[in-house]
Amino acid sequence: MADCFKTDHHEFKLTYRDMLDVLPDVLATFDEPFADSSAIPTYIVSRETRKYVTVALSGDGGDELFAGYRSYLGEYWYKRYMFIPAFIREGFFERLIQTLPDSRDSKYLEYIRRLKKFIKGTKGSFPERVLALKEIFPRDIRRNLLCRSGSNENPLLEDPALSRVKKLLDLNCNDRINSILYADLKDSLPGDMLTKVDWMSMKNSLEVRVPFLDHRVVELAFSMQSAFKLRKGRGKYILKETFKDILPSRLVDRPKAGFEVPISQWLKTDLNFLIEQNLAEDRIREQGIFNYEIIKKLIHDHMSNRTDTSWMLWNLIVFQHWSDKYF
Repeated sequence: MADCFKTDHHEFKLTYRDMLDVLPDVLATFDEPFADSSAIPTYIVSRETRKYVTVALSGDGGDELFAGYRSYLGEYWYKRYMFIPAFIREGFFERLIQTLPDSRDSKYLEYIRRLKKFIKGTKGSFPERVLALKEIFPRDIRRNLLCRSGSNENPLLEDPALSRVKKLLDLNCNDRINSILYADLKDSLPGDMLTKVDWMSMKNSLEVRVPFLDHRVVELAFSMQSAFKLRKGRGKYILKETFKDILPSRLVDRPKAGFEVPISQWLKTDLNFLIEQNLAEDRIREQGIFNYEIIKKLIHDHMSNRTDTSWMLWNLIVFQHWSDKYF
């Protein structure tokens, strides 16, 4: 991009140690249990950017307005997947996938993890499918993780997470992908993405502006049918088509890359001490908030490479860190 438009460009390279070194500062910044691990690289890029400018632009909002995330593809492929006869779909394919291990640490095991997530997102009503694609803790774990839950839960009460999703979704909208996009605009953007960038940038005295969230762009995006945004399995279709003549083709056609850190791998290696410190049996039982047997299984499944539970473990670790600081 810098070569194409003759702009100033500053490149810096990081090692995993650079990211681990800022972890305590990142966790100490939030006054709530905020467990988005991409806050770590966001902190570093904000720190480096502040060396050159005081105001920066961010692309946040582009995915939520124009369907850039994989979770939107789940709804896109849902109808097509359901055309497969049930005896093949459920009797063979899904049973096979569920027997396989998954992990974010391996390219191929990550594909298995995504397939398992997709399969979960094909079960139940539309809100239930949306929740299955977005939840960190599956409902069976949520029901039993807290000491007061489990068998004492009133079966007549609706799952609070599902109730939240129903309120966010426009269930009267005949464009389901746009309905999901609107829910993310109202929920995950202010609750996660924008919060993360705001905290990490201001920690480094950097102001970040988000042009995609100009109200005129947002209104224009939601005046479009989702078929313009997600076409033939390609997210952000109309956005890419609009600017493809002024952008290098290798940039327009490149696959999406998440701004994440390898938490799954770190929890097995350099950050394993966080599990030992924060999720130790004596501490959990004395605290009286969480059911240790559930946490024990999450740790075992992750360490044995049976299934990737790293995001659940990371959420619990961040909660414990926050609890120590404020209570």
